[in-house]
Amino acid sequence: MVHSHPAKLTPARWLLTWTLMTVAAPHAAATALGTELTWGGSLAVTSDYIYRGLSESNGRAALQADLHADTPQGTFAGAWASTRDRALEPGAGYDFEIYLGHRFDLSSAWNATLSARSHYFPGATGEVSDDFQELSAVLTWLDRWTLSASAIPNAVRYWYYRRLSRSPAGIAETTGQWLIGEGLFVTAGAGYYRSSGTGAGRRAATGYAYGNAGFAFERRRWRLDIGYFFAEEQARQLFPYPFARHRVAGTLSWRF
Repeated sequence: MVHSHPAKLTPARWLLTWTLMTVAAPHAAATALGTELTWGGSLAVTSDYIYRGLSESNGRAALQADLHADTPQGTFAGAWASTRDRALEPGAGYDFEIYLGHRFDLSSAWNATLSARSHYFPGATGEVSDDFQELSAVLTWLDRWTLSASAIPNAVRYWYYRRLSRSPAGIAETTGQWLIGEGLFVTAGAGYYRSSGTGAGRRAATGYAYGNAGFAFERRRWRLDIGYFFAEEQARQLFPYPFARHRVAGTLSWRF
């Protein structure tokens, strides 16, 4: 029996698909929902797709896109995607994420956000799915500082390059940026990933810390971030991805 496989999207075709979606989706969704929506998103290119101290592009460049809609009451929903290294587990060339949340304005300077996300690896060649879901709570002061706590009930657990099972995981993160000149910021962030584990030895609970520091420059709808990234070596025990021991990466993004 001959099995057919869907054609693989090149990065250029993938980016074109997202661009067309940004043009067509707002009108269609607003008509269907019959409500006032504010649409936005971003397109970006990064020299290294580093997420929670791990490189999912294996030190290579990646294309990324986001499209979201907000209601006047604070509810929002959207989708985010990125290219990645197909050679890394679970053998997918793309990350895809859909999310839904609500933002609560606590004062003129403070707000809180609750959100749920579902993360997918389209076209993965692995025999077992690595898809997962995540719940998050975020406290934000202006656009200068954030503190977040996240839970992944079905996080995938690895022992180096061997997939073990799933077990709940928790993540605490904080980020900040300080304006030091016209459009110029100093940026920094830190986080800790904790896997609850499922037993003793290699299955025991463990975690790792990670962080970054750098600079960002904003002008109109454009933003350039350049940062130094680092992570503890324990990250290698939990994920089959290169960890950011001492890495520098840059990201150029455009908001619409």
